[in-house]
This record gives sequence, C-alpha cells and structure tokens, in this order.
Amino acid sequence: MKRGNLNHCNYISEVLEVVAKLRAPDGCPWDRKQTHQSIWGHLVEEVYELRDAIKSGDDKALIEELGDVLLHVVFHCQIASERGAFTFGDVCKHLVEKLVRRHPHVFGDLKVAHVEDVLKNWEKIKMAEKEGTPQERRSVFDGVPNHLPALMKAQKLIKRAAKLALLDESNDDKDIGSQSELGRRLFELVSLAVRHGWSAEEALLEEVERQERAWRRAELKSKTVGRKFATPSAKKSSTAKE
Repeated sequence: MKRGNLNHCNYISEVLEVVAKLRAPDGCPWDRKQTHQSIWGHLVEEVYELRDAIKSGDDKALIEELGDVLLHVVFHCQIASERGAFTFGDVCKHLVEKLVRRHPHVFGDLKVAHVEDVLKNWEKIKMAEKEGTPQERRSVFDGVPNHLPALMKAQKLIKRAAKLALLDESNDDKDIGSQSELGRRLFELVSLAVRHGWSAEEALLEEVERQERAWRRAELKSKTVGRKFATPSAKKSSTAKE
C-alpha cells in the first residue's frame, strides 16, 4: 500500500522535537507541569475553535486550528512516552491498522453496494475487535462517551435506541416542520430554564440518563426472552462512523 508524501515526515519530526524540547528539564515550566488530566479541557476548546474555522470557510484559520489540535495529540503522546506507556509512532501504527482493518471493501476483497453496507460492516468489525477486552460492548448503548454535552449524548443514544425499536413516537410533534423551527423551540426551552434559574444542560442530562437506564433494562429483557431487535431502515440509519 502506498504511503503519503514522505516530505511530510520532516515536518512531523520537527513537531515531535519541539514538543519534546518544551517538556525537557530546560524547557517551558508551564509545559513541563502539564498532565493528561490538566490539558484535556484545552483540547475540547481547540476542537470547538476548529469547528468555527470550518464554518467560516477560512483556510488559514483552518490550518492554524488543525495545528492546535495536532499539538495536543503530540503533547499527550509525549507525556505518555515519558512514562513508558506509548509513543506517537504507536498511535499512528494503531490508527493505520484500524483504518485498513475496518475498510475491507477498500483494502480487501469485500464488495459493498451502498453507504449503509459500509456502516453495517464497520459496526460489525468494531464489535468483533472489542470482544474479550475491557471495551467489549455488551449493549448497543455502550461506547457513548460519558462526558458528552447533554444534547450530543441524547442524539447518539436516541439513534441507538431506534435500532432496537425502543422509541416512543406517539408524542412526536407534527408542528415542527424544519430544523430552524426546532432550533427556535429549543431556544425557548433554554430561555425557560434561565427564567426559573435551572440548568438546561443538567436537566437534559438527568433525563438522558433516566432514559438510558430504561432502554438498557428493555434491551436486557428483550435479550432474555429472545426477542429479535428491529433493524432500522436505510433511510433512518446513521451516516457517521462511531
């Protein structure tokens, strides 16, 4: 398999060297004192700044923000290498192997006809990879990050609940006919929370956690009685690899 432009390796080596120098005994005091835990929040901020750059269409801003995200990846790898855990090379090797393994229709002989086939096969391979590991997914709801913002977490869990036909659609609001209308309704709910002195984030998170517990119980009960889960139609399936 052909690799990318090897000239990029020179720049990557420079980034690794600069970060290692920042962490060296004679490096920057601030950088030297950082840990995985102390800087993770900065990475979250950088990702949102990257989103702003993408939305703006400004390629110069995109270059800068992608660089900031890459810096955090390298920084975490440097910290890990100092404690003998893993290196940047290990991360790259793992990523390449995973991408090749999860795309047998590109790097192997598997034939796929539609995007939906790619997503189903991706999920099947991912589940097999994690069998027998601490990350094994015994539930369709496993693997959703605990610390996602409430709205993002709700959307991910709802998509997974739909795979098991666990959603109650009897209360669907037929009056909402557009995304902008949905946004207005959500904004009104947040405004209501502010007027009452409530946290909209915490309120939604509590409901998400309550629903997730109920869905997990229903999933377990369905497995116990041998019920076959419903398969979502291609029209409703997610278009993102998770």
